[in-house]
Amino acid sequence: MATGRTHRPATRSRGIPEATVARLPLYLRALTALSERSVPTVSSEELAAAAGVNSAKLRKDFSYLGSYGTRGVGYDVEYLVYQISRELGLTQDWPVVIVGIGNLGAALANYGGFASRGFRVAALIDADPAMAGKPVAGIPVQHTDDLEKIIKNNGVSIGVIATPAGAAQQVCDRLVAAGVTSILNFAPTVLSVPDGVDVRKVDLSIELQILAFHEQRKAGEETAVGDGALPAATGRGVAAGDSADQGPDGDVPAVMPA
Repeated sequence: MATGRTHRPATRSRGIPEATVARLPLYLRALTALSERSVPTVSSEELAAAAGVNSAKLRKDFSYLGSYGTRGVGYDVEYLVYQISRELGLTQDWPVVIVGIGNLGAALANYGGFASRGFRVAALIDADPAMAGKPVAGIPVQHTDDLEKIIKNNGVSIGVIATPAGAAQQVCDRLVAAGVTSILNFAPTVLSVPDGVDVRKVDLSIELQILAFHEQRKAGEETAVGDGALPAATGRGVAAGDSADQGPDGDVPAVMPA
């Protein structure tokens, strides 16, 4: 099986928009569920509903992959699972290191979804000497002093940062210097990286604050309606048309890139 260091996904060279790339995992999750139930084909409407998008957007997304379905039949589920998996690079083996094995890092290490989706946790790394050698999810924790050697020996190109904010940039710099070119950042800080390095930021507190904003807005609208006033917004669920941070297709990403 090929390793992540020697192969890169072809999405950029094929000109697939980032908004489409962000939706491909949603389609794959829905298709995998259908495959597990031995469903042979699915219509664009059914698949779009399962993925939470509209069918026109789904058909446009699949056109970038060269999949157009068969009129009156729909899409072949198994073929689409393979096609999207290949496009996302999930037919390869991607060794991943997790740096920062506190509560969050340990939870990530125990997450079973990595292996089932082509991501192999190659190493767990922490700065605390007392953690060295302790097994987490069956993997012994290694000290940050050995970070560069661990990256090289395992051919790692994807790093996960789950450290406190104050340590995240230094860890990021060391990962990049060691050859890591993609980073998933759980630390509550914005990382600075050179061109050619991709960062995805997951900030749970920001997501909760966004939900709190919408809860407050809904409460205000209910109060206004109760007082006989017209609501400020109608029929759009979570105010999807009101955000200034929309993607190119008008989507508000669930996880904001750094």
